[in-house]
Formats: sequence, C-alpha cells, structure tokens
Amino acid sequence: MRVGIEAFLMLAAVLFSLGLYGAVSKKGAVQVLMSLELMAVAVNINFVAFSRFVTPVSMDGLFFTVFSMVISAAEVGLGLALIIAIYRRARSSELTGLSELKG
Repeated sequence: MRVGIEAFLMLAAVLFSLGLYGAVSKKGAVQVLMSLELMAVAVNINFVAFSRFVTPVSMDGLFFTVFSMVISAAEVGLGLALIIAIYRRARSSELTGLSELKG
C-alpha cells in the first residue's frame, strides 16, 4: 500500500486547523506560541509532500523546509524571550489583560 499526496495534505490541513483554533481561542502566551509552531509544522509537511510527489528530482521543497525550521527555531527563542519579559512586568502570561503592547 502506497501513501499518496492526499494523505499528507489532509494531515497538514488538520494540523493547521488545530493550530489556528489554538491560536485564536487560547489565552496563554505559551499556548498561542505552541499553536503557531503547530501551524509551521503543517506548512513544512506541505513543502515536503509537494517536493516528494510533484518534483521528486528537485530538492527545493526540502531546502524550504530546512529554512523554515531555522526560522521557527529563531521564532521560538524570540517568542519565549518576549513572554518572559512580559511576565516579569505584568506577573501574568495571559494575552487578554495586556494593554501595554498597544502603540
């Protein structure tokens, strides 16, 4: 039995939907950051699936995936630093009570 591109696209769609729901509905900053990472993983699955099934000779999708993973690692580091800074000021990591970030 061979797994086709449809299975990978469905998995990516489910992961992206769960990440979007988590990013919109959660109040905690760490939970929102985790939801954003889940959405990034779904995008990486799409990159790999299209690279494997549409252009198997070219490695462009895999290079984009590695680049996206590096960007995600930097995003996590910056996001956690911001969460720690916000927590030190407000003594809470909930996003609903923060009005200091408004310009």
